[in-house]
Amino acid sequence: MSDEKNPFPGENNTGHVWDDSLRELLNEPPTWWRIGFHASWIFVVIYCILYPAWPLLTTSTKGVLGWTSLDEYRQDLKAIEEVRGPYETKLKGMPAAAVLADEELSNYVVRSAKVLFGDNCSACHGAGGQGNVGFPVLADDDWLYGGTIDDIEMSINMGRKGMMPAQSAIVNSAEADKLANAILTGQIASEPLFMEKGCVGCHGVDGKGMAALGSANLIDGIWRFVAEDQLYSIKHTIMHGVNDPSDPKTRNAEMPTFGGTKLSETDIRKLAVYVHKLGGGQ
Repeated sequence: MSDEKNPFPGENNTGHVWDDSLRELLNEPPTWWRIGFHASWIFVVIYCILYPAWPLLTTSTKGVLGWTSLDEYRQDLKAIEEVRGPYETKLKGMPAAAVLADEELSNYVVRSAKVLFGDNCSACHGAGGQGNVGFPVLADDDWLYGGTIDDIEMSINMGRKGMMPAQSAIVNSAEADKLANAILTGQIASEPLFMEKGCVGCHGVDGKGMAALGSANLIDGIWRFVAEDQLYSIKHTIMHGVNDPSDPKTRNAEMPTFGGTKLSETDIRKLAVYVHKLGGGQ
């Protein structure tokens, strides 16, 4: 468009005008932008020369430096293993109790076992051992099978699957209510039905349970199966038991086995120390 027909004569524009005043200018970009633009493509060219960049049919360009992310990973892993090496060597064949007694070694184990716990235990027991719905807390001092370092190691290694028989055949609903109320208030040892129905055989005369059997402590107010209506939950456990194959309504509670091919002895020992030091080990 000539200046005579251009409504903005002398302005550096393309001559395309819309809506009386909207037009396209031909100004050069600022110097800083041009410097940045040229620096960016120069950087790309240099990068493609130095590092792997372009995919080929079966491989890719290697770059003159020969760098790969896999090599960098291996170098970092080697550096970590050099730090861990002395501790890992010392751990092999060392009893868990001895590891726990060695402050420096047990501190290392706690740090290194955090990943093991996250991969193998946290899905059920929570990231900090606080437990999830239907799974035990590991950070308190209540243990079905004992909380010594050796007990914990055995639980991880061998797994646990205790059984409480369903009592519905010998306990009616009214009796189950009495037993559940006595358990909820911590007065189970003084409830006559506790002795009459044979509960004492597994839970002991004082109702505190027996670690050898994995029977629950009935007077400490800590519940394996937590519910909004705890009284109903206790009654359900009494009537239908735990892991009782004869009752379709039974509670399911199983700790899987981590020994054998799943985890090494050293890893199991690390986890035992980690769980013990969560705060509830005996």
